[in-house]
Amino acid sequence: MNPFKTLTSTAVPLPIEDVDTDQIIPARFLKATTREGFGENLFRDWRYDKLNQPKENFVLNNPTYSGEILLAGANFGCGSSREHAAWAIQDYGFRVVVSSYFADIFKGNALNNGLLPVTVSPTVLDEAFRTIEQNAAARFTVNLEEQTFTNEETGTVTGFEIDEYKRTCLMNGYDDIDFLLSQREKIEAFENQRLDYSL
Repeated sequence: MNPFKTLTSTAVPLPIEDVDTDQIIPARFLKATTREGFGENLFRDWRYDKLNQPKENFVLNNPTYSGEILLAGANFGCGSSREHAAWAIQDYGFRVVVSSYFADIFKGNALNNGLLPVTVSPTVLDEAFRTIEQNAAARFTVNLEEQTFTNEETGTVTGFEIDEYKRTCLMNGYDDIDFLLSQREKIEAFENQRLDYSL
């Protein structure tokens, strides 16, 4: 995974609540066994009509909006536990999803795959949506080291919580195995200490 420390970007607004994983990536696209290519079908049924033509009124088809941050309504990622939802969002090009509430399993899947879910208050999220509505080029900064989300347009800075282990993994680009390998010397020292005590 790519290390994540600080990201400043424009954002794509999706002010819809209770977006479930089947809307994020429909079940019929779950046949692949690798993570690549899922972004093509992100929000497939919202992006395209039955003739596979882009729906002009869906935000991902609107060239006005772009960026590596997805602003989403409350209870994002509810529904089934499919890990492919996180894969699809990341493969599309998003590195961060900001919402006032995430479904627990989706949040865990996102963190395990290098996608950062940032939980902010409903007030902060509403301000961000209003900011983009007024200026689609508005930028936001996510600082993982300081655990802050900043609306660069308004100057609002808010903190967010994240598991310290997952924070360490994201900042270093580690998955669980990479983290264990990074601790090899400490593990070996502990094993040697135990061995000394047993002799």
